[in-house]
Amino acid sequence: MVARHFRFLSALIMALTAMLSPRPLMADNLRIGLIGLDSSHSEQFTLRLNDPANPSHIQGARVVAAFPGGSPDLPESANRVAGFTATLKDKYGVQIMGSITEVCAAVDAVMILSVDGRPHLSQVREVLLSGKPFFLDKPVAASLKDVVEIYRLADQAKIPMFSASSIRWYPGVIEVATAEATPAIAAISYGPAPILPFHPDLFFYGIHATEALFTVMGTGCLEVRRTTSETSSVITGTWEGNRLGTVHAIHAMPMGATDYKLIRFGQKGVVEQKNQGDYTPLLREIVKFFQTGQPPVSPQQTLEIYAFMEAAEQSKAQNGKAISLREVLRKAGAPDAWLSAPAPSPPTSKK
Repeated sequence: MVARHFRFLSALIMALTAMLSPRPLMADNLRIGLIGLDSSHSEQFTLRLNDPANPSHIQGARVVAAFPGGSPDLPESANRVAGFTATLKDKYGVQIMGSITEVCAAVDAVMILSVDGRPHLSQVREVLLSGKPFFLDKPVAASLKDVVEIYRLADQAKIPMFSASSIRWYPGVIEVATAEATPAIAAISYGPAPILPFHPDLFFYGIHATEALFTVMGTGCLEVRRTTSETSSVITGTWEGNRLGTVHAIHAMPMGATDYKLIRFGQKGVVEQKNQGDYTPLLREIVKFFQTGQPPVSPQQTLEIYAFMEAAEQSKAQNGKAISLREVLRKAGAPDAWLSAPAPSPPTSKK
């Protein structure tokens, strides 16, 4: 009798553990929930998932629920919530809900799409309570400290997540990044970087040109220097092996500008980006991630990208001084395992 009772309790514990542990979602038609309807991504992602007649339709998932959210003090957010909410509800049949908790309870996976990075940490905390995997749209947060905390909490909870710019999977960017088997000697990435209040000045739109640069250069950036004006900034990172990667962030360009370009300098020659792309490849990666639980971009990769942008902010404030990414990440609270490699000591003169 005791043995049978013990086996029952053991089976019950195993069942509860399996229910509470995050698992890959292999369903053919995953139910997706959106948090934040103040970005064009909410409409663009939904039409690709919910409209089978769309040329860019992606099978395997459907947006079924959403929480509008929005930031009243940010016009780029407040002015767009009502329109996107109405479109998702009336055109695509998405159920609009009154809280993040309600959305999480109705879906298999979540996309946090709020255009404002400030509420992302609190939104992530609520999603983590549900145990659902999630994609976190750019910017990850409005400070590097919050970026680190988001990844730390997800790692602690063992909940799969990732964040990335859609530009990472543009065909033209992939072509440049894979032009040679050997690492790039140097690369230049330029694009629009309009400044959004309450955020470091590259986090909001500069993330696209920065992530394109890292797609070519890879990880291993040691330090950053910046030269800036009212209309543009030039941010140069030094990678391991004395390789140089530069972002030319054009602050004068408006939101929505698509003037991105990537140039790779390799052992065999120079390769320039020839074409752009859209959200479809990114969305395919998101659906695949929800199905497998395997993020296509690691926390360390994304943290280094945001450390690069934070270091650029600090270099700007210090008149172009070289800023160590390792120190920036350490001060933001990143665990030792997530830190960039230490910058080499400056050469000393021999007597």
